[in-house]
Amino acid sequence: MQAKIGKAKLILLQGDITEENTDAIVNAANSSLLGGGGVDGAIHRAGGPKILEECKEIRKKQGICPTGEAVITTGGNLKTKYVIHTVGTIWRGGNQNEDNLLKNCYLNSLKLVKERRIKSISFPSISTGAYRFPIERASRIALKTVIDFLQNNGFEEVRFVLFSKKDLEIYCKNLKEILDFLK
Repeated sequence: MQAKIGKAKLILLQGDITEENTDAIVNAANSSLLGGGGVDGAIHRAGGPKILEECKEIRKKQGICPTGEAVITTGGNLKTKYVIHTVGTIWRGGNQNEDNLLKNCYLNSLKLVKERRIKSISFPSISTGAYRFPIERASRIALKTVIDFLQNNGFEEVRFVLFSKKDLEIYCKNLKEILDFLK
């Protein structure tokens, strides 16, 4: 599915984020920045040791990366030039500021993109795997945050690269609802 938001293309697709050739991809990292499971592990494996080396340098300077924050490295062996590492929030029932922390993952990633004048970015569905954030709720937060940002900032393309067909269907349904509301 594809939509035009301001001058940018917003694209939803099923795929492997490590195969994306956008200028940047987003890693749903853990606070250690040292790799892990899921998307994080896949990006570190595919990107090779350069990404881990850069993450270790970031840790030396600032310590761990707090939930909702984001840092940037090169893409190592990936097709992308940059990897933005953002720390998603663990779902604890919805009363622990999870919505706002998840929103910050997307906002802080987009702010790094804007600072670096990066024109295209691919996001996974942050926090909806091992961190158990309900995908219906997470997808609405992700899409609304990105759409609001795109309306005021120039990008060429933002992709959501979803792991499963079911995830893609949920994102497509919610994007249609949000776009209908904005009309």
